[in-house]
Amino acid sequence: MFNPFEDDSREYLALCNDEEQYSLWPQGLQIPAGWRTVYGTATREKVLDRIERSWTDMRPKSLRGAGGQGDSP
Repeated sequence: MFNPFEDDSREYLALCNDEEQYSLWPQGLQIPAGWRTVYGTATREKVLDRIERSWTDMRPKSLRGAGGQGDSP
């Protein structure tokens, strides 16, 4: 079964939402509501590298800004 998210021969975008969560997105597919392009078009490897360097805290923005709530004891 073909998976457009794992095709190294196509180009990709890095998307980000209002919670500062990132997603790898194949170029040419419709961008979902609530997401915007923050990097690309580039190879899958370059986009994944950008996401890894940009998304250093996996918690949603609303949780990070909650005055430390959700942090480990």
